[in-house]
Amino acid sequence: MERRATIALATIAVVVLAAAGCGKKKSEKSAESDKSAEMGKTTEGGNTAEAGKTEESGKSGGVDLEVTHWWTSGGEAAAVAEFAKAFDATGNHWVDGAIAGSGDVARPVMISRITGGKPMGATQFNHGKQAEELVQAGLMRDLTDLATKEHWKNIIKPSSLLDSCTLDGKIYCVPVNIHSQQWLWLSNKAFQDAGVPVPTNWDEFVKAAPALEKAGKVPLAQGQQSWQTTLTFQVLLVAIAGPEAYNKVFGEKDKAFAAGPEMAKVFAAADMARKLSAKSTAQEWNQATSMVIKGEAGGQIMGDWARGEFQVAGQVAGKDYTCLPGLGVHEVIQTGGDAFYFPKLQDEAKSKAQETLASVMLSKETQVAFNLKKGSLPVRGDVDLNAADDCMKKGLAILAKGAVIQAPDQLMSPDSNTQINDLFSEFFKTPKMTPAQAQKRFADLVAKAK
Repeated sequence: MERRATIALATIAVVVLAAAGCGKKKSEKSAESDKSAEMGKTTEGGNTAEAGKTEESGKSGGVDLEVTHWWTSGGEAAAVAEFAKAFDATGNHWVDGAIAGSGDVARPVMISRITGGKPMGATQFNHGKQAEELVQAGLMRDLTDLATKEHWKNIIKPSSLLDSCTLDGKIYCVPVNIHSQQWLWLSNKAFQDAGVPVPTNWDEFVKAAPALEKAGKVPLAQGQQSWQTTLTFQVLLVAIAGPEAYNKVFGEKDKAFAAGPEMAKVFAAADMARKLSAKSTAQEWNQATSMVIKGEAGGQIMGDWARGEFQVAGQVAGKDYTCLPGLGVHEVIQTGGDAFYFPKLQDEAKSKAQETLASVMLSKETQVAFNLKKGSLPVRGDVDLNAADDCMKKGLAILAKGAVIQAPDQLMSPDSNTQINDLFSEFFKTPKMTPAQAQKRFADLVAKAK
């Protein structure tokens, strides 16, 4: 869950006008490289090369549809395979366009292709405002008719998920999961080796840190990408100051509160997290999760997508590892997560396949299969989750109580979130930056946020 994609509207305008002058539809901006697992060539307009089509697709009359995303860890890949399997069963063919790295890396690539006239069939973004300018530029498909036909407003819960896909009354994306970052993942083995009980909240975790260090463990595994350090701070904010404080800062953009004494406690906790993770060398989030799985680290503050990594490693919730929603203090679920958008295509068959994929992603069977492996909660409230493990059951119970908050991507613009990400990346890498100095800069960013 990481967040980033600044789009210059002027660039969009130039691209769209240029496309009109050439008599062809083109699409949006910016850069990187992607790894397509199955087909590397694209024809003009984003149509996958005919030579790459599978024999099955040809026989069934289905089409190849490239889908871009940034799900490349073991647990994520297993979850994506469920989408691919379900789509392929319709007679079409999922062409995997996985982009290694994180959303921060992948989004500029996706945007560049869409604005550059080489759109994919479907692409992942997080719930919120990340694709808003693409929609405003007329580059994304309106899914309102399909959503009405399939009653999305009745089956997608909470309603804020579909609201994040809606602009000017029209629906432009398919929410596929609910991902909450409000979790502390603990290695039962690490605490057993250290001779201390597995903590039940953040304070107990901090108190156990000396014993973990004495046993040769890193107390807190922490990835170094900017979205990960910001995530740690945001989770601490909700745990230490409460959901109301989080909403005051990210929702109301209250500078006075952000600069006040309650937030000073949060920055003190962030400073403690910085000290506890000082010896963590992980860069990617799943590398930090691996430290917990192996018992090399006591815990990790990370979203529920980490659960997929424990599952792939064969570990069992409640036995091999423990999960604490809200760090065991304020148990809430953040309604962040992932959605798929569908760029406009000129190919009629591919456009029809886009609608098929959208329907498949929201089917009961696919929602269960995908989310059980992804570690996330389904967006449908009417599915059978008897196979849910201990941690997913905790999340479902919190969701049922209505203890939810919106994700930063739903409350702030990509630019504002990027600036905050950069601050906490610097904070975690710069021990000489005091909590007071970081808080002052943070309050200024909150005041300017949109």
